[in-house]
Amino acid sequence: MVRIAVSSMFFHEYPMDEGFDAVERAGLDSIEFWVETPSFWLNGHPVGALQACLRDHPGFTPVNVHSPILDLNPCSVNPRVAQATLAYASEAIELAERIGAGVVTVHPGRRTAKRPPSAPEYTRFEHFLDLLRAGASGRRVKVSMENMERAVNSILSRPSEMRELLDREPWLLFTLDVSHAMALSVEEVTGFIDLCGDRLANIHLSRSEDGKTHLPLDGSPRARAVLQALREAGYSGSLTLEIEDRNFDHDLSLEEKVGLLAREAEFIHAHIT
Repeated sequence: MVRIAVSSMFFHEYPMDEGFDAVERAGLDSIEFWVETPSFWLNGHPVGALQACLRDHPGFTPVNVHSPILDLNPCSVNPRVAQATLAYASEAIELAERIGAGVVTVHPGRRTAKRPPSAPEYTRFEHFLDLLRAGASGRRVKVSMENMERAVNSILSRPSEMRELLDREPWLLFTLDVSHAMALSVEEVTGFIDLCGDRLANIHLSRSEDGKTHLPLDGSPRARAVLQALREAGYSGSLTLEIEDRNFDHDLSLEEKVGLLAREAEFIHAHIT
């Protein structure tokens, strides 16, 4: 049975406890906690307050965690940016273990210039993998690598690239970002499912349409096709709604966000369960 969650960044403008309450009111099963959630990130990382939210919502356990990515890049040409990214990733793994999270998702990085990744970027990426491998060793929480959008400077934007990585790193799991892949085609999404489905640990669920990414699913034939592909593949893990609230024509109220998530969950259940 899949568990439907949502990124905590969907409630970025609210205190953590209000965001957690809203997710529960929407009828979702859990939450993916982004370390950069403003009420956490900008207030000294109050782990106790986060743990209190989890105690108040025991049904959410285990949550997932997303490592910091804003202004960060483990493959950056700027060594200080790369070093900061690695430090934050290590801290995210430690936080995930401390709060009993199931999976911590990380991004692979990219070439800083809008050019194809070259030997220096892949060297930095290998260094990042070394750090993640060491950070995951001996811990219960699992590390999961996310696929990126297809762009000239992207790393890990193709199913074959992700498969090659998973084959040589047996400790590593896979987070499928549906919107990133759907920006190319639905077939790209199903390619990831077919080739890497045995290592799927989390799915970031939203759609891409007309150049916009991280849109709601409700009513979309393309989203329906992806859900049906997941059902046929026997996927039974986390489905994390990752919806960009800036894609709407007005600022959504808290009640509108709760209603939107409830409709998304209804759509998902109708086509995957």
